[in-house]
Amino acid sequence: MHRSRLTAVLVDVPAVQFEPVTRFWSGALGQEVEIDDEDPEYASLGRPVPGLQFMVQSVGSPPRIHIDIETDDVEAEVKRLEALGATRVEKIETWWVMADPAGVVFCVVRVQEPETFELQATTWD
Repeated sequence: MHRSRLTAVLVDVPAVQFEPVTRFWSGALGQEVEIDDEDPEYASLGRPVPGLQFMVQSVGSPPRIHIDIETDDVEAEVKRLEALGATRVEKIETWWVMADPAGVVFCVVRVQEPETFELQATTWD
């Protein structure tokens, strides 16, 4: 048995677009930008929807939006999603980049928001 929930929406952009896109989303959402010195490729724009993080990420892919699913058991959640038709794309550190049946990219990550996770996560057999 494990638990999971939708935790974040990320706008992925090439490095050259990171700053202007981050400024745009900050203004569009009325949220302050926080950039962690240890992970400067991520710009956090808080939680414009309670319990859901919004970030801009500097990546090597074309612009896209992806979601993160947080879980207390990454491997169990990945297997559950594979049974529904998802495929593994790449393992990065402790998380998996996956694709849904149409090829839309998303990530399965460890618990990011412990308090919200405890309140909102779905339990799976």
